[in-house]
Amino acid sequence: MPTRQPMRIRPRRSAGDLLAGLGALTVLLALLGGVPYALLRLAGPPLPPELLDLDLLTSQVGTGTIVAILVLLVWLAWLQLTVCVIVEIYAGLRRVGMPARVPLSGGTQMLANRLVSAVLLLFTVSAVVVPIARAGAPPADRPAVASVALSAPVAEERAPLVPVGKAKKVYVVQPPHGRHHESLWEIADKCLGDGRRYPEIYRLNQHKEQPDGSRLHMADLIRPGWVLDMPDDARNVHIVPATQPRDATLEDHPGRPVELDGRTQNFTPGRPDVPVEVRPEVSRTADPAERRSPRETATGHQPVRDGNVREPAVVANPAAHDPGLGMLDYLAGASLAAAGLLAALGRRRRQQLWYRAFGHRIVRPRDDAAQAELALRLGADAPGSRMLDLGLRLLGRSLAAQNRVPPTIYAAHLSSRTLDLWIHPPDLDAPAPWAAHDDGQVWRLPAHEGRMLDEQALAGAPAPYPGLVSLGSNEGGRVLVDLEAAHGLISLTGAQSTPALAALAVELATNRWSDRMRVTLVGFGEELGVIAPGRIRYAGSLAEVLPELEATAGERGHGGDVLTGRIHGRAADPIWPPHYVLSAVAPTADEGRRLAVLARKGVRTAAGYVVAGDVPHATWNWKITEDGRATVDALGFEVTAQLLPRRHYRALIDLFDTAGRLDGEPLPDEPEPVTQTPSIEVRILGPVEITGPPPLEEGRAAIAVELVVYLATHPGGVHPVVLGGILWPRGVQAVVRDATIARVVAWLGTDSTGRPNLFTDESGRLRLGPEVRTDWMLFRDFVRRSHVDAPLRAVLLEKALNLVRGPMLNGRPPGRYAWLAADDLEYDVTAGVADAAHRLCEVRLAGSEAAGAVAAVRAGLLLAGDDEGLWRDLLRATHLTGDPGRMRAVVEALHRRPGHADGGMAPETEALVDELLPSWRMRSAPSA
Repeated sequence: MPTRQPMRIRPRRSAGDLLAGLGALTVLLALLGGVPYALLRLAGPPLPPELLDLDLLTSQVGTGTIVAILVLLVWLAWLQLTVCVIVEIYAGLRRVGMPARVPLSGGTQMLANRLVSAVLLLFTVSAVVVPIARAGAPPADRPAVASVALSAPVAEERAPLVPVGKAKKVYVVQPPHGRHHESLWEIADKCLGDGRRYPEIYRLNQHKEQPDGSRLHMADLIRPGWVLDMPDDARNVHIVPATQPRDATLEDHPGRPVELDGRTQNFTPGRPDVPVEVRPEVSRTADPAERRSPRETATGHQPVRDGNVREPAVVANPAAHDPGLGMLDYLAGASLAAAGLLAALGRRRRQQLWYRAFGHRIVRPRDDAAQAELALRLGADAPGSRMLDLGLRLLGRSLAAQNRVPPTIYAAHLSSRTLDLWIHPPDLDAPAPWAAHDDGQVWRLPAHEGRMLDEQALAGAPAPYPGLVSLGSNEGGRVLVDLEAAHGLISLTGAQSTPALAALAVELATNRWSDRMRVTLVGFGEELGVIAPGRIRYAGSLAEVLPELEATAGERGHGGDVLTGRIHGRAADPIWPPHYVLSAVAPTADEGRRLAVLARKGVRTAAGYVVAGDVPHATWNWKITEDGRATVDALGFEVTAQLLPRRHYRALIDLFDTAGRLDGEPLPDEPEPVTQTPSIEVRILGPVEITGPPPLEEGRAAIAVELVVYLATHPGGVHPVVLGGILWPRGVQAVVRDATIARVVAWLGTDSTGRPNLFTDESGRLRLGPEVRTDWMLFRDFVRRSHVDAPLRAVLLEKALNLVRGPMLNGRPPGRYAWLAADDLEYDVTAGVADAAHRLCEVRLAGSEAAGAVAAVRAGLLLAGDDEGLWRDLLRATHLTGDPGRMRAVVEALHRRPGHADGGMAPETEALVDELLPSWRMRSAPSA
């Protein structure tokens, strides 16, 4: 880049500034003092006697009355001007940023703004009043009011002045720190002194292209590395030429601007510090004691008061340093893969419950594995995965009914509004509810139509496009490509090719829009088999799998036969199940040639090949850049790549390893004091309810209720900063967090003694008062008392189970309560309720009360519906009622329960059913 010449701002006011200031002062004095003097001398006071006479309302209006009204209007106009001048002077002297707007005073306030700005130049060079934005004039067109000077060894000598044409202020959005991501509110608070001014930044940057090619469309969605244009009065910013591209700005200023002693400096890692001095004319520098560090808003900590603001180093790869942030960035971002992984995890957890022992809970994940599940819960797009699955199955069934050949889908785009399929050849005749767009090149399914698809009606429809897999995401949603549509070998290059292959493997192995497939992983460890053991196999090298692939290649279908065979229900034929090969090992020249010959049939086959490395004769070339962008040359796509780095891959493996442990963990026995006269009761054993305080407005109730639930189930208390990270895993401004806590304090009120029901203890932790009780506390108290009071055991256990109203926290809003993934609560509650129901069932059966035993078990199944031990209790108790029809209904309910098709039932349960109802297999065979 060419060397930029040092530039200095004018050290003194020019003669033009002095003349303009004196002229403005004269005009202001004339308007503020001369106008009222002239009015008093010539026209009288604002309210002459004519206007004070009540008969004015009924008598005829004369010339004198009209003159009096006109005089009053002139007085009001003068008063409006006076108010505008006062507001502008206050803003200029106090440096409050954008002056307050006086109602109905657009032109008047603009005049006052210009006059006051010129007058203030007579007295100070540091107070610059911000002009009110002119209608229709973009910020870039405003004349520059700043010049930049590079510091030199000689402090006092003046360098020759270099005129500056136009300049602008910009802010570079910084990488996240911990769980906190920067927002426009925080940037406005830090750079403009008031977070409420964030709409100004939004309007300056709306729809402008950023260095990564994306644009700002929503005020709450900004990304690290974006270069934001800032208002003229911004501080803690960079000053660059108005015509400088954003890419050049990012190269020059990749670091975080830090304000020190009235100067803004840019510290760039790995290169000498180049301080950029901002003269008083270009920035209203806050008093050092009032400055806030960029992290203060996120953490609530007070800034350092020793005169030096200590900034954390810029983290080039935050995922490598912060497990929570990395999990959210990668696993939560892979929304379709996250949905498939959660479904697979649920199947594994149900199998764990086959072997759960009384008094034990299943083993829960910890550390990175727990963070991985939290990220999956936050990011999983189950509705999108369902729409993609059912939409494709419906499409295949509709085309089969019309005896049509399905088109090739080479890519798909899934957003919250639509599912778009890019097809070849173009076809304007899309089967309903699909609709053709772009001259038949795109078939679109609206989201509202996708939500209404009947899953039961499509249960037998085959999956026509199992090779669709997420390439990454763009601003609108997720972009998928069909591995089979390449009609040849796919080459994957770039520094992050292995994480990209791992992400492909995980989604292919767990997606719901495929029926039967095999995924062969070359050069991976065998750990991924724990996630989908039925779909994945491993090989150490391509040489191990090439002979088999070459032998079976000739048996596969050709042309449209593959898709036609699938949509007509012939997916069970061994010729049609797809086979995808993902190799993290670059092939040798001979292996590359054999793969290219194997893959390039020129037509669709039930196979796909993705190989790391630059392979000759590849049909598609995917490239993953250093900054995580994915491009496909043949398709013209560029998206944010879906990646699964090694650490996150290991976290997933640990998560599923934990879900495969059958030993269990002992339930904790920690009795808690339970108040018998609560002023507030928190109910979690079913739909969440909080009784006692008045209702909250709907928009604020969800987060307030979750806050109370967390504190009620964690009586040891929690620091507000920690609570913010729990309730807002993606980050939150301190002002929002504190406002929410204050709102909940007011909502919960005080107890019977006048103490707040939510307070901060001496250690700074938030706690609920002693008169706040949960139904879980009461449940545990009843169960604990039942252990030591044999005569009342059945009564106490029944009281405990009467508290259960359904699944724990049933109906909670999507995306909330993700903290349960890394908490003991859900595991303890499920096991505790199942154990209480089992114990009461045994007590009832010992007393020959079969009906009472059935009722006890059904109460436990309301919350612990997947507990296999309770189903066996229900089978025994129902059998003892002597009612065959009732017994058959229980077996059918066990067979139809969610997850049965995936994981079946425990061998012990199946054997018990065979023993108690031998005829069940004959009845269930047709439906199976």
